[in-house]
Amino acid sequence: MFPEGQPRRRVLGGLIAAGAGTLAAASAVPATAAPASTPASAPSSVSSRSGGGTRPTVVLVHGVFADASGWNEVAARLLRAGFPVIAPANPLRDLAGDSAYVAGVVDTVPRPVLLVGHSYGGEVITNAARGHANVRALVYVAAFAPDEGESALRLAGMFPGSELPDALLTRPFPLPGGGTGRDGYIDPARFHDVFAQDLPASVTRLMAVTQRPGSVDGLASASGVPAWRDLPSWYVIPTADRVIPAAAQRFMAERAGSTAIEVKRASHVVMMSHPDAVVRQILAAHRATR
Repeated sequence: MFPEGQPRRRVLGGLIAAGAGTLAAASAVPATAAPASTPASAPSSVSSRSGGGTRPTVVLVHGVFADASGWNEVAARLLRAGFPVIAPANPLRDLAGDSAYVAGVVDTVPRPVLLVGHSYGGEVITNAARGHANVRALVYVAAFAPDEGESALRLAGMFPGSELPDALLTRPFPLPGGGTGRDGYIDPARFHDVFAQDLPASVTRLMAVTQRPGSVDGLASASGVPAWRDLPSWYVIPTADRVIPAAAQRFMAERAGSTAIEVKRASHVVMMSHPDAVVRQILAAHRATR
């Protein structure tokens, strides 16, 4: 798929551009998610707002270039509120395998589940939730919510504004069955400005060197029948997202019928910079589906 040798820059740019062409008609859909609001700062404790009764298990699924620790602030608030939380390590190898892995985690939970996905993790929960009667709702956080046949790369290129293609590096890795795959990384020199511009540079320097790459083939894989057709969904849209443009997220949220909020000037890692806004959406999903 790619030439051998040193890490390559801008390999995905062509893929995203090609994908955008195949979905050009979709870009004509109005890019507004409803209802939308901009949350103000919230108290760090949410226990008094979580409601009574048996709380569902919240499964937090990370995306590419990050790991489960990106959910730490959200998880801490949910745990204080009495919610069981699981933040599994998304394999990031291929969409079918990643979705099956998360579905396997859901299978082990005997109580109701709220599935929450960030970035590519949104595509994973869209597929992993199918066939699971215990999944009550989906919560998308700066995430992909694909329809059948769409991929993360195609959706990322539907609207202008992503700075990711020019910041990408790729590195080869051996495939279990033979051959070579390609992992995508964000250039560490660009990581702060592209991925997490509203976090301190001291934090993003460490995030850049410990980032989890994602398989290019996984990002290009076509999604299956979306669980959001049958499940209610909520959406958190950071308006300053430089990875998945806010316009693309509004389009996906409206199409899925999601209850959406917008977080002004927030980056792609809105769950780290504005965890209270994310927790509010998770609590809204809980209250509406308990």
